[in-house]
Amino acid sequence: MRYLEGGTLRQVLEQGELPHDEMLYMLKQVAAALDYAHRQGVVHRDLKPDNVFLTRSGVTKILDFGIAKLTDGPAVADGLATLTGVLLGTAGYLAPEQIRGDAVDGRTDLFALGSMLFEMVTGQRAFAREHTIDTLHAILHDDPPNLLQAAGVSPGFTAIVMRLLEKTPAARFQSAADVERALAHIARTRAAPSVPKA
Repeated sequence: MRYLEGGTLRQVLEQGELPHDEMLYMLKQVAAALDYAHRQGVVHRDLKPDNVFLTRSGVTKILDFGIAKLTDGPAVADGLATLTGVLLGTAGYLAPEQIRGDAVDGRTDLFALGSMLFEMVTGQRAFAREHTIDTLHAILHDDPPNLLQAAGVSPGFTAIVMRLLEKTPAARFQSAADVERALAHIARTRAAPSVPKA
C-alpha cells in the first residue's frame, strides 16, 4: 500500500478553518476524481470526510473503495438489499436510493458529496440525528436545516449544495464533471464561504 503524508479531510476540519480557496481547490479535485471513477463504471458508495485525503503536496485523493460497485454489476449488492442484510456505507452520507436498496450510479456519490459540503461550511451534518434509524429517515424525508445562509454561504454555493442533496437522482447534478464546472465558476467569482471553526 502506498504511503501518503498528510491527513484526512475529517482531521483537517477538526483542526479548524479551511480557507475557501483551499477548500474549492480540494473539492474540484474530489469532483474530478469522482468523474474519472464514474467514467470507468465505478461508484464509491462511501464518500465522506474520513475517505478524502489531503496530501502535504496539495493533492487530494479519495480513499477506501472497499465497497465500491461497478454500475453494470448485479443490483443485489445495493444499499440494504444485501445478502447479509448489512447496510453498506456510512449512515450520514448515504443517498436515499442506497437506503431504499435501489440501483446506484454516480449520482449516489454526488449526494454524499453534497452531505460533505454541507458539513464543511456549516460545521454540522445535514441529516444527523441521535439514532441511526432516525438519520436514515431524515435522509429519506427531511430537508437539511437552514444553516447555509446563517453560515454566510453565497447563493451560488448554496445552490450547488442543495442540488447535490436532492432526494431523487434525476434532480441532482447528472455528473461529477458538472459539479466540477460549477465549483470552478464559484472559484472564479471568489464567492465561496470559508469553513467555520468546529
